[in-house]
Amino acid sequence: MYQALYRKYRPMDFDSVVGQNAIVKTLKNSIIHHSFSHAYLFIGPRGTGKTTLSKIFARNINCLDSKDGHACGKCPACLYSFSKECMDILEIDAASNNGVDEIRELRNKISLVPSELKYKVYIIDEVHMLSIGAFNALLKTLEEPPEHAVFILATTDPQKVPETIVSRCQTFSFQRISSSCLKQRLEFVCSKENIQIDSDVLDQICSISDGGMRDALGLLDKLTSYTNDKITLDDFYEINGSISESEINNFLNSILNGNISDFINLLDRFDSEGKNLIQILSQLLIYNRNLLVDYYINNSISSFSIPLLHELSSFLNEKMFDIKKSSNTKIYIELLLLKFMNDNVINTNKTSPISLKVEQNNNAFISINEKEKSIKNENELVANDNLDNVPLVDVTTKLDNNNNNNNNNNSNNDDDDFDFDSYFDDNQDNSDDSNISSDFPIVLNYDEIMSVRVNNTLALADKKLLNEELKKFDLLKDFTFDQEIGYIVCSLLDAKLRVVSPNNMILSYDSDASVKQNLLTLDKMIEVYNKITGSDKNIAIISDSDWESIKKEYILNIKNGISYEIKDEPKLVFEELSKNDIIGNSAIDLFGDIVEIE
Repeated sequence: MYQALYRKYRPMDFDSVVGQNAIVKTLKNSIIHHSFSHAYLFIGPRGTGKTTLSKIFARNINCLDSKDGHACGKCPACLYSFSKECMDILEIDAASNNGVDEIRELRNKISLVPSELKYKVYIIDEVHMLSIGAFNALLKTLEEPPEHAVFILATTDPQKVPETIVSRCQTFSFQRISSSCLKQRLEFVCSKENIQIDSDVLDQICSISDGGMRDALGLLDKLTSYTNDKITLDDFYEINGSISESEINNFLNSILNGNISDFINLLDRFDSEGKNLIQILSQLLIYNRNLLVDYYINNSISSFSIPLLHELSSFLNEKMFDIKKSSNTKIYIELLLLKFMNDNVINTNKTSPISLKVEQNNNAFISINEKEKSIKNENELVANDNLDNVPLVDVTTKLDNNNNNNNNNNSNNDDDDFDFDSYFDDNQDNSDDSNISSDFPIVLNYDEIMSVRVNNTLALADKKLLNEELKKFDLLKDFTFDQEIGYIVCSLLDAKLRVVSPNNMILSYDSDASVKQNLLTLDKMIEVYNKITGSDKNIAIISDSDWESIKKEYILNIKNGISYEIKDEPKLVFEELSKNDIIGNSAIDLFGDIVEIE
């Protein structure tokens, strides 16, 4: 009769046990020093070796000639303990013998001495299934057992075991077996059984078995029955009801891009092909996790939005229990993910930064006299010798304060409320530099300022600060529809946060045009970001292509021991307002603040 792989390759000694080194070492030492307890409690997930170690320990404590905690396997006690007729090592299934009568019968027989061995060992599997009465009947026996009796209780649900039982046992917590240990054991079994299998398939088996050796061997057994040829990934996907990585990528792409048609079609196809939809969602979670880890650990560029990956992963993780319990899994998954796309993708995409700015056009008029005052104030600040070392954010903040004091003396807004002037004229097209209004005070040395700010950020770059700032970025999402600052928030969310130092951070955009567009409102971006997140950071903005060059140079410098030194940020240099601007100069000179030209 064929024997299942998990039974055939069940460890028979301590050295064959995989992934529980600390527990094995403790049990071996207790045998060497004859200091083992009368009662043990083994807790942990299924398939991690609880029952197997119980049997090995029971045989080893009864060996007549053990060496270094190992049974000799040759003495009469060892030969008897391995035989099916052994009556001194009793394995009891608490799931089917959970009544008080069974435990009372065990208690009445426990006083009988072992028939052949030194110790009579009682292994009670799934002990949490015992009734309250059975636990009470077992309690006194565990507290004062006869000298020849040893109890080993095993459970996957320790919360259901009464504290009075736990306190009378030595407790060992079995951990999930690591993927590397699982793969090593699977390779050993494949070599013994002459199983031809791809290494990628073993990786998939280790991932899906969730640290359980029995599950891993059971899945390998199923795959060997499916095909006599070399086992491939396609065989694994077919037998396990899962899908390939490329299909997972397409599925994720349809969700995060809000492509409802592709999403519905893919889900219908998976269902019609008999795929396990819950398994596919588990694959999706693992795939998301790998993308996020790759992004944070290896600084790799992801084609997906990192905040959206976070949102989707948290959403699926929270809803997984409800999905498993639903009566119609497919419909439930459809409704859940459609809701996610509607809340996080579709509605957000409809309110892009450009559309938000268009919505603000009615409030976007800035009077000429206000612009004149801004330019005048800015030039005064630049000319002031006492402000040589003031960062850009401080200068622009003072400009904003001057404008607010001059133009909003009667405002009753609280200090905590946002009150920002619009930066765009009615007919301004921000996608083209040639259409940018000439009324803006144009900074001539932004490239130099950004270069210095990038240098200073890299000089004090801190990975911990980056992770903290990424969390703060999520706070911006609550302000995407704000009438005053929505377009600024959307501009910030369009960027990728690259590096953070105590005083600065670097954002990158996909094109040079986006960088030039956002440089116009950089002071507002800094003010909005710091007020929402509670940070105090200057911002440098560059293009993605520039970032790649900067990153390569930074890595090369670090490898060569070249350090970055903090530099003083240059002062702002503005382009002078044209003297031929009749509306912007003559009218204001004649009529003063009462003139506002639209």
